[in-house]
Amino acid sequence: MKSHEDVRKAVRKAYGEVARKERTSCCTKSTCGGGDQPVPEAELGLSCGDPVAFSQLKTGNVVLDLGSGGGKDVFLAATKVGPGGKAIGVDMTSEMLRLARKNAIKLRKATGLDNVEFRKGQIENLPVDDASIDVVISNCVINLSPDKPRVFREIHRVLKPGGRMVVSDIVLDKPLPDSLKNDNDLYVACLAAAMMRADYLQAIRDAGFRYLRILADSSYSFTTSTGSRVRKGTAASITVVARKRMMR
Repeated sequence: MKSHEDVRKAVRKAYGEVARKERTSCCTKSTCGGGDQPVPEAELGLSCGDPVAFSQLKTGNVVLDLGSGGGKDVFLAATKVGPGGKAIGVDMTSEMLRLARKNAIKLRKATGLDNVEFRKGQIENLPVDDASIDVVISNCVINLSPDKPRVFREIHRVLKPGGRMVVSDIVLDKPLPDSLKNDNDLYVACLAAAMMRADYLQAIRDAGFRYLRILADSSYSFTTSTGSRVRKGTAASITVVARKRMMR
């Protein structure tokens, strides 16, 4: 079994290669998110859903994207919350942060918006103040974390009372064979470290969230570079919304 730091190193290496265009993404057309992307270069094909489309963002909202990559969902959110709002991305990969900040300049030139910020950090230890965020989004990232329950607790911490998270992610409907659990390709494809569906949803509830709903649910399959296959019915791409309770 890989240690937490081994997992992080593998993820940083793989996604650093994606940022440098040395590695192709694992996304398929059926799972990549959509939307009118103001910065086409930010689309790296790393999505498994479209959380922004389900987020019902409002002008003035403060949005946080976990594992923001090249900035795709941050930029989509920025156009929805407008100049009175803010979209923040957190990523632990230096190459991705450099790419996202470069893309932010393109956003400014294309739209006039200057309401995005990218911070370096791990999603298990978010560099974000308590109760400061209206909406947390994430797109095919939490499954990569070696401590997913802690991620959900961190999301709950940074959300304002009544705030919500909208997360697209990969979950398992059947256990992976032991032979695939340490496959680096499957880590990067968001499968090797994915949780069973029931455990994933329970981790959200255990973090303190209420009003949990699945908004989208589709089968997910993948073939590794060595030819190993994860067949349909084993994994699914889901989009989940859950809320933090209002203060009484």
